[in-house]
Amino acid sequence: MASIIYDSFMSDLTSGAIVPTTDTYYVMLVTSAYTPSKAADTTRANVTNEVSATGYTAGGAVSAATVTLSTSLNTLTISYADVVWTITGSLTARAGVIYKRRGGASSADNLVAYVDFGADATCTNSTFTFHMTSGLVMQN
Repeated sequence: MASIIYDSFMSDLTSGAIVPTTDTYYVMLVTSAYTPSKAADTTRANVTNEVSATGYTAGGAVSAATVTLSTSLNTLTISYADVVWTITGSLTARAGVIYKRRGGASSADNLVAYVDFGADATCTNSTFTFHMTSGLVMQN
């Protein structure tokens, strides 16, 4: 499956429920068994098949957002910082899910994007790095 921006993110962005410059974002890793729904998945509670490995904490890890506005290109780009886990044993992930963490129930955490790696990525007794080659680009 290709990477997606969840429909709810655009709604949350325009309503002010998500503020990219000040909110806390996390990246969680999922297996290929999770099939994201662009329209139906709205909170972290909708995300299934999170990876499990020693060195990986359920719910993922924090990733800072950077917002860049280009008036010449009429674009707004939101980029997320790399996240690195030190894995003991083995981990296999298909994608990263970016979400706004609210600090309570997973049903309150707003989904942002599903970033597909294109194939399963494995790590054994090493570091696993989530890296976005480009940010989320919105163009007028």
